[in-house]
Amino acid sequence: MENSPKTLEELFAAADKVGKKRYHRLTQQDFTDYLKFNHWRYVNGDIECGTTQKSKQWARENSERSCPICGRWFADCGGRTIDHKLPRAQYPWLSLDFRNLWVICRDCNQEKGERHWYEYEHYMLINYPDRYRDVAFARPRQLLKTL
Repeated sequence: MENSPKTLEELFAAADKVGKKRYHRLTQQDFTDYLKFNHWRYVNGDIECGTTQKSKQWARENSERSCPICGRWFADCGGRTIDHKLPRAQYPWLSLDFRNLWVICRDCNQEKGERHWYEYEHYMLINYPDRYRDVAFARPRQLLKTL
């Protein structure tokens, strides 16, 4: 791959370019899937109404007792949250792709925020080098290849 990004900055720029290009070509199905996530995740599709039993069960079935990032027990750090590895705001067509979801604690979810995955890895490498390997292990490789 001759034109592949060589630096982290080039990688961020390439990921942003792809995300923005696709974002402007959203289909009706993309929008429908985006709304399906809200109804799967939240009662009546409204975050203010709480979490559905289906999404709670999925979170329990797809996690251990502790957060894969910080290692703290979910019971000690605000509970389980379902996070999009590639943010819905940037990649709405991946909102209901279960390869894009993972279960992390509330604190780690808030700290990750809306960062693109590579930006998040970079952030973790700089700020929490001891946690970087676990984050890199969770990288959504298949999804990133589809971009």
